This record gives sequence, C-alpha cells and structure tokens, in this order.
Amino acid sequence: MNDFWLSCGHHLTDRDAQGRLLVTDDFLKVYFARPELRPPADADAAEKALHADLLADPRRRVEAADIAALGDADARENWELMIGFRDRLLRHRTLEEAYLALVRDGVGHTPPLFIDHLVHVILRNALDESADPFVLRAAELFFRPQRMMLQDGMLLAIDEETIAGPTGRPLSPLVSLLGLGVSTEVEVLSEGNAHTYWGRSDRFDLALDLTAGGRGALALAEAMTQWVRHLLALDVAIEPLTAVRDARWTWYVGLDAQATRIGDRLWRGEEIDEAERTSLIGLFRLLCRDETRMIETIRGEPVYLLLTMTADSRLRMKPQNLLTGLPLRQLEAAS
Repeated sequence: MNDFWLSCGHHLTDRDAQGRLLVTDDFLKVYFARPELRPPADADAAEKALHADLLADPRRRVEAADIAALGDADARENWELMIGFRDRLLRHRTLEEAYLALVRDGVGHTPPLFIDHLVHVILRNALDESADPFVLRAAELFFRPQRMMLQDGMLLAIDEETIAGPTGRPLSPLVSLLGLGVSTEVEVLSEGNAHTYWGRSDRFDLALDLTAGGRGALALAEAMTQWVRHLLALDVAIEPLTAVRDARWTWYVGLDAQATRIGDRLWRGEEIDEAERTSLIGLFRLLCRDETRMIETIRGEPVYLLLTMTADSRLRMKPQNLLTGLPLRQLEAAS
C-alpha cells in the first residue's frame, strides 16, 4: 500500500479499535513546532520557558496567568489560540469526535489553518486504503483552497498555494522537516501520470479536471462518500450530475457559502441568473441507504449537493457542511 500526505502527521497518531485517530504527544508537538510559536531570539524568559515546557510535556496544563505573563502581545494571542485548540482536542477521545464537536458547536476563534489540518489528517485516515490517485487529489479540495481555470476545454482545479508559490499561507512544519519542496509548475492529473502522485502528494502540484461528466467529478463524489461514511457511519451513495430537470429540491447542501445561497433560491423555486449558473461547477445527488437515520419527511428523497467557484475563480469547499447539513435525526460519530 502506497503512503501519501505525510505532512498531515498521520504517522504520529494512534488508532483505536474502530480505526479512529487518538491524539498522541508526538502529534501535539507538531503544533508547538510551528513557526508562529517558536520563540524568537529576543523572546522573554517566560515565552521560552512555556515553549520548552510544552515540547517536553504537550499535555501540560496552561493557565491564563501563564499566557498573561508573556511580554509580547502577538505571542500571547498565538498561545491563547493554540492552547484553546489543544484543550478542545484533549476533551475528546478521538480527532474525529473533536472535529465533529467543532463543526456542530461552532469553531469560535479556532484558526482556519487548524481546522484544515484536522480535515487533512482525518481524511488521510478515512482514505487509508484508497488506491486511486484521482480520489486522493479530489479530496485535497476539502482542506486546500483551489483556483479554477479553463484550459483546452477542461475545467481545472489548481492548488492556490501552488500558484502563489512558497510565499502563500504557512505550510505544515513537517513539510520542511521531511524536505518536501514546493513546486510552482502545474500539470494535470491523468492516467499517464497518476502513478507519480504517491511520490509528490505533499507537493499538491497536480491540477484536477473537474469537467462535468469526467473522472474528477466521479472522484470527488467518492471522496465525499468516504468522508460521510467515516465520520457519521452513514451508508450513502453520491453521484455527480451533469444536469437536473424537474427536480424536487426537498433538501440540498451547499458545499460553500455561495452554493448555499444558490440552493436557497432553487429551493424557493426561483430562477438563478447566468452568473450563478456559471459559478456552479459541481452538482451531486446523495442517496442514503439507511433511511432510519434520516428525518422522516425526507426519507426516500435525494439530497442535492452544490459546489461553486467565486467570481474571481476561487473554490473554497466547506466539508463540514456535508456533516451538519444532511437531514439526519442525530449527528453521530462513527462507531
């Protein structure tokens, strides 16, 4: 079995009997190795001591007074956010449970970077047995913003950081530790180069063709299927659609903010304009095979999933919507 996404740190976690991820000291230490938390040379003694203590014991209790004692305001803010996130993780038995609690109760001030990392490592676990590079590349949409581009008749999703180069958002510290470079050259994932994905998965340098009816849309449907099954223990089938005619929009899930607005209009029976139609780059139908888990009034009805790009061709998928937006009687973690 090929390994992939080493930068998420999945090899630093343990699994319970159900295959869910347990938080380990080594996994927590990766956060404390982030550049935002490493004390600069001119940091005061309190900041250096706090950092050293947590590298030695990443579960060490940190009081508000410990953070207030730091002389630098930016350091105080960074540590307050980090400790708040760490404590949220430690309140739950698994990373999957912690993530579900975050998206159900509200992320609060949790940095988006931390949320993306949770999605990254949980998806790595959910797709552990996948042997399809197209599914894995499609799953990158869950935790990495994309830029959409038309090229030779293909609708391409290109990693935004790959376009921006290494000056984009901060990388995982494991990228540097493992010597994984950042490429600014983009090629399209195809049958001819799919075998190269395993050796370059942490470079995020392959574009994905999301043209309707193509391999990329099928792969994204499969990635979403595995995400729902892993986190909700819900048996679903998701298929991409090229068009919907005479559909009853009984229930829908927008996979990003704009998609939710478009779904609202369709649900109300309103027409969408040309700009909204152009922005719609993914349409899927979800069928639940365990109808007892669904709200009674929705049983037997499909759930439509919508994915859009913004006016400036950005795609920022919200995978949490797949978990909180389904018409389920109860949000449950996998068991």
